[in-house]
Amino acid sequence: MQELIDKVINEGVHVGGGIVKLDSFLNHQVEPGLTLRMAVELCSRFQSCGVGLVTKVVTAEVSGIPVALGVASTFGADLIYARKSRSALMTGTYYVAEAISRTQGTHTDLMVDRRFLGPDDCVLIIDDFLATGSTLSALVRLVCESQADLAGIGCVIEKPAEGGREVLSDVDAPILTLATIEFVGDHMKVY
Repeated sequence: MQELIDKVINEGVHVGGGIVKLDSFLNHQVEPGLTLRMAVELCSRFQSCGVGLVTKVVTAEVSGIPVALGVASTFGADLIYARKSRSALMTGTYYVAEAISRTQGTHTDLMVDRRFLGPDDCVLIIDDFLATGSTLSALVRLVCESQADLAGIGCVIEKPAEGGREVLSDVDAPILTLATIEFVGDHMKVY
């Protein structure tokens, strides 16, 4: 998606260690118009892969929520975001899977209430980055445990050097991204 590629080139900051700061439009301040266009583009690409009915869109809080909401709205599906911490309001039973945060280096349990995801659902998993694949793999495990059908995985940005696509190689569904970032020395290549 050329608009996104241009935005990453113009506003993305490589802060070292393969981490790119995109907080001016993707995961701190959110640019609604671009976010909705990214969501529509992901939906169009999924439909081109044969994805039809989607009942739920699943993401992890927090950074995946804006794009996931746009995808859910476009497909007419509900959005579920996996929680990263328990609150006093979480009294039911939950699907739980562990993920390791790429940017924080911490282990986190992702939790989805069992009432909201089940075998009658057809699910898209949406997130901001496909990097190590840890978060996406945890979300896949939640969907599999619920016995829902996984229709696909979509991310805004992929960083292939971190091996996330290989981590997800057993997933029998399309894995789509809108832009790719690679590093050649200290230079960021975006396509």
